[in-house]
Amino acid sequence: MAASLNRATLIGHLGADPEIRTTQSGKPVATFSLATSESWRDKATGEKREVTDWHRVVVFSEGLVKIAEQYLKKGMPVLVEGQIKTRKYQGNDGQDRWTTEIVLSGFDAKIQMLGGNGGNRPPAADSAADYGRPSTGGASPNAGGQTTGGYDPLDDDIPF
Repeated sequence: MAASLNRATLIGHLGADPEIRTTQSGKPVATFSLATSESWRDKATGEKREVTDWHRVVVFSEGLVKIAEQYLKKGMPVLVEGQIKTRKYQGNDGQDRWTTEIVLSGFDAKIQMLGGNGGNRPPAADSAADYGRPSTGGASPNAGGQTTGGYDPLDDDIPF
């Protein structure tokens, strides 16, 4: 049997501040919309064209919910990594509907704030999902994109 992989990596801008809710069992959940855009120049007219896709992101990872609640704001550029999930629900009219979401849960989920630092980045220890990852990812790189804490991902002595 062949192995399979369900992994989504998106870079885009937040459409609104994250919405924080609590499940019936008391766990926090963050949701937000993420806009990804593609632009090109029309060869026939020379006009610049752009198309934007909207993605619903649902965060179950408690450390990332805290990051989303404290630091993510409408318009911010972010990178998210999670799984693509499609689920069925009933609309207000009783009809079955389907939605596809990017779900961030588990140890391999990731939110990375992009752009200048602006003093809005949390320390690396705030993100449970980035524990053990190089400081080049997650929410902790400095504005220059360099690693923090003296870690160099190219300088490891692992023999494989």
